[in-house]
Amino acid sequence: MSDDDVYLKKFQKELSAGTVSLAMLAVLARAGEPLYGYLIAKELERVGEGVLSGKQSALYPVLRNLEGAGLLESHVEPSMAGPPRRYYRINERGRQVLEQWSQAWRATRDSVDSVLEGVLQ
Repeated sequence: MSDDDVYLKKFQKELSAGTVSLAMLAVLARAGEPLYGYLIAKELERVGEGVLSGKQSALYPVLRNLEGAGLLESHVEPSMAGPPRRYYRINERGRQVLEQWSQAWRATRDSVDSVLEGVLQ
């Protein structure tokens, strides 16, 4: 792996750290029903065109953090196809935070786009 590849991977990891939480809140807000981790991962992959896809196991700590912050609620249901599944849903506080984070994301995106404008064709 070249130095360029190493730096790109590091940049992508740092960039995705906050955006995954934002994207998860958005997926759960759009879903309208509770989803378990695998379904959240598949939806992130589908709507994010693969950009936000990654290891499914990496999503669970983020879900736990969001729940711990009071933005999600969860419950466990038995599954006929394996172990019980934990279903997550966004709550009202999560929706408020999603709106704030979305505004911050758009402002950051627009600012970075302005700086990059004309640099790369």
